Order: sequence, then C-alpha cells, then structure tokens
Amino acid sequence: MRVLLVEDDEQLASRLSDRLRGAGFAVDVARGREDGEAWPDMDKMAAIILDLGLPDGSGMDLLAYWRDRKVDCPILILTARGSWQDKVSGLNAGADDFVVKPVRFEELLARLHALLRRQGGSRDTWIENAGLRLDPIGGDVERDGQPVSLSKQEFRLLNLFMRRPGQVLSQVDIVEQLYDLDSHRDPNAVEVLVSRLRRKIGGERIQTLRGLGYRFGK
Repeated sequence: MRVLLVEDDEQLASRLSDRLRGAGFAVDVARGREDGEAWPDMDKMAAIILDLGLPDGSGMDLLAYWRDRKVDCPILILTARGSWQDKVSGLNAGADDFVVKPVRFEELLARLHALLRRQGGSRDTWIENAGLRLDPIGGDVERDGQPVSLSKQEFRLLNLFMRRPGQVLSQVDIVEQLYDLDSHRDPNAVEVLVSRLRRKIGGERIQTLRGLGYRFGK
C-alpha cells in the first residue's frame, strides 16, 4: 500500500519514510503545500501523513483542498501543535486522527493501521480470507494455521490482495499500489511476484484473468 508523507523537514521525512518502508508501505514524500496540491495520483494512496507546519502555506488549507477534491483516504495529521483547538480544527477540516510531535514511530504506525482497519470496516488486527491470516503490523502470515515465510514484496502483494478480495487488479494497478513514484516500475515483474506468492500460499487462491489481471479469493 502507498502512503503520501507531506513533511518539509528532510531528516524527519527520511527517517519516517525509511521506517514506513520497513513496515511494508511504499512511501512518496511531498515537501510542501504546492507539492501536495500537484501530486499526480492521489487516488492511489492508501493514506496520507500530513505535517501542518509547511514552509509554503498551511497544512490545514492543504487538507481542506484535498477534501474539497474528494480525496477520501485516511489523513493522519503530524504536528507540533497539540492544543485541543488545533485538533478540533483539523478534525472539522477532514482529518481522521492527530499525532503530536515528538512521537514514537510505533505509535504513529499503530494509529495508521487503525485508520486503515477502520476504513476497511474491521476492528480485528488480522485480515482473514481464503484460509489465510495476515497481520499487517507484525508482518506474520498463516496458511491453514501454519506460518508462511514471505519476502517484503510478497507480503505487500498479499496484503493488497487480501484487502481487495474478489476485485480484479491489473498489473498496472498492482504496480501503482506497491511502488512509490521514485521506484523503478516494471509491470512484467508483477507476473514473477505473483508466481512466487502462488507457490507459497497455494495457486488456487489467485486467479489469472487473461488480458485483465488477477483476482484473489477462492
């Protein structure tokens, strides 16, 4: 899943993006309000982490700009301002949650996963489908009750499939969800990745629809 991090502090943006990638996310980084307004594929974002203190404008205005344009993914505000008035203003503008700096990465990650679960209509920390169980926080996968060892990219792909059971995902859809804009994007690599994942979770769980893409679920 892809996350857009809007943060002008280069060191903080680098640390957070590295930790988020380590937790299984593809991360794009915007440096300010102008970058955020011009970002090309907001519809591909699973969530946004938005710093309110931007050098070229108000993060709150950027939040309102996105909501006015029907960007409907969860938005987690990252701010040094922790007053209740700031929180009320942010929530009224369309934010889903607040994290006040300085914050431990573990708390930020837990809040991010909670927002994604809420958007998916579930409160369970595990995702279950087709005899598989996946823990997006701990990175564990079970097949019929037995642990399965996956690479980071295999885990990301399975996470995507299990969040969209029954949906047809093209190679382009998968590339746009698994890789940030700065990564080398090769749709042909998806076929290899799907093949590897099939061998580990059972080929019958991923159906190939010729000319269309892949569908997960028995």
